[in-house]
Amino acid sequence: QVQLVESGGGLVQAGGSLRLSCAASGSILTINSMGWYRQAPGKQRELVVVTTSGGITNYVDSVKGRFTISRDNAKNTVYLQMNSLKPEDTAVYYCKMELVSTYWAQDTYWGQGIQVTVSS
Repeated sequence: QVQLVESGGGLVQAGGSLRLSCAASGSILTINSMGWYRQAPGKQRELVVVTTSGGITNYVDSVKGRFTISRDNAKNTVYLQMNSLKPEDTAVYYCKMELVSTYWAQDTYWGQGIQVTVSS
C-alpha cells in the first residue's frame, strides 16, 4: 500500500510564491518518476513538470523559469517551488509518482490534490 500526501497550497497574490510538497509512504522500493499536474476549473488536467530518476526534467512552457521541481529521495518527497505566480496558475495541483513497490509491482500513484489560488 502506497499513499501520497500533498501539502503547501493556499491563496496568494499575483507575483507571490508557494511551495508544494508531496510525500510518499508505504512499501516503496524505488521511485522512477515524480511529477506535478494541475487542473483548472473547466479544463483538462495538464502536466506541469516531471522528473525521472535518470535526471530528465520537463516543464510545460508556461511555467518555465518560474517553477522548480526538486526531490528528496531519502524522504520519498517531491517539491514544487512556484514563484512569480499568475492568476492563470490557479488550479488544483496533483502530484504523481511512478514507482516500484517492495512487492516488485510497478504502478502509478496520485496525490489527493491541493488547491492553489492566485488572486490578481
